[in-house]
Amino acid sequence: MTSANSQPMKHVVSLSGGKDSTALAFALRQREPRDYVYICNPTGNELPEMKAHWEKLGRMLESPLVPVGCGKSLDDLIQIQNALPSWRMRWCTRMLKINPTRQWLARNAPCISYVGLRADEDEQERGGIYGDIADVTFRYPLREWGWTIDDVYSFLAELGIKIPKRTDCAWCYDQRIVEWKNLWREHPELYDLAVQRETQVGNTFRSPRRDKWPASLAEMREHFENERKVRGEKFQLPLWEDVDPKMKKCRVCSL
Repeated sequence: MTSANSQPMKHVVSLSGGKDSTALAFALRQREPRDYVYICNPTGNELPEMKAHWEKLGRMLESPLVPVGCGKSLDDLIQIQNALPSWRMRWCTRMLKINPTRQWLARNAPCISYVGLRADEDEQERGGIYGDIADVTFRYPLREWGWTIDDVYSFLAELGIKIPKRTDCAWCYDQRIVEWKNLWREHPELYDLAVQRETQVGNTFRSPRRDKWPASLAEMREHFENERKVRGEKFQLPLWEDVDPKMKKCRVCSL
């Protein structure tokens, strides 16, 4: 297929590695077979299991994922700006994901961009994130097919694909205490580096007075070391997308 100006039309799937975008990528291969380009937005702050997940998806799709970013990692930007991302300043989403994706799509126009928005989601919540881009058409096939969360889970189960519990950054400001504790326990080097960045910037990833826990990661570490109980620690954690919607972080992280 070619566009009006005779340039080949590219078909681009935004593949974060979360359940919706993963289901979309494989369902498109079955329902609308054609050559696709799969793009992702690495922040340099993913956990090892997430990196392995992206590599596995590339092998299964027989097409390595194309990393799209700004040339800097989350940690790079924290040091350059001397600021931490927060619910008040979600610059991480804009600088690491939205802007680079808009620029990449514009450079690769004409193209059709496929986004994993389900039929049971509010279109205003995740639709139109990238705005209008010349010669770029956005499609939401899951919504077109009427797929809900149950359809996504069923389809992934048929394929035998398991989504990591964490598909976002290791230092996401909106994650739960149990996730910070898991980071401290399973990836202490990443936790310690986050403590260093808080000290360097003079601020915290967590909002003060958010709950009865201290905002400072250094102080939280003391509580972890003293074996203070953490809600949800004894149970299998659900996928982030299944958590209370009011706790959702940036829209792009869950696409």
